[in-house]
Amino acid sequence: MVLLDKCYPISVRLCGKKCLVIGGGRVAERKIISLLECSARVTVVSPELTERLENLVAAGHLVYRQGEYDTDDLQGVFLVIGATNSDQVNQKVAKDCFERNILVNVVDDPLSGNFFVPAQVRRGSLSIAVSTDGKSPMFARRIREELEGLYPPEYSELVELVGELRSKVINEIADEQQKAQILKQMADGDLMQLLREGQYDRAKELVKDAYYRSRG
Repeated sequence: MVLLDKCYPISVRLCGKKCLVIGGGRVAERKIISLLECSARVTVVSPELTERLENLVAAGHLVYRQGEYDTDDLQGVFLVIGATNSDQVNQKVAKDCFERNILVNVVDDPLSGNFFVPAQVRRGSLSIAVSTDGKSPMFARRIREELEGLYPPEYSELVELVGELRSKVINEIADEQQKAQILKQMADGDLMQLLREGQYDRAKELVKDAYYRSRG
């Protein structure tokens, strides 16, 4: 039996987690913004920062240590992104993280880290990720661009609605069989067909009807 080097896809909760980005350029900026959007506590280490990152530091959204990377920067860190323009520094960051069992991604050399950041389509709480296990980020990007056209921003409102009503169903209905049936109806084939046709308002009504029918 041949074991392939495949990745295990997960969605990680970073709220309140200390994350470290090494580098203060444009690439690091994109990574930092993504981490902040997930409510991570982000520290950046770099001799200098982009203007946008300087503004985030001034506003208190970002912790900044000016200077070169040092192993001590890893203290208490959950996740690290190496985003400098030095291969040597990025490789040292990866090596230090591996020795400490810390999650690390190297942006210009994904195979050097232990996780990849997939190409992603995000519509509110709906996230569609595409990964090639680091073999072809450009191919993943092309697929993401196609998916962006298939899943327009209106999907975010529907996901929020389904999430709200799902919580009510779980909390209000004790019968497990009835609960499962209602949740199934809230995401049935008719709903997906309406979405494909761009009938987002009707899709929302279908979800609401599935919930209110359960309430008699």
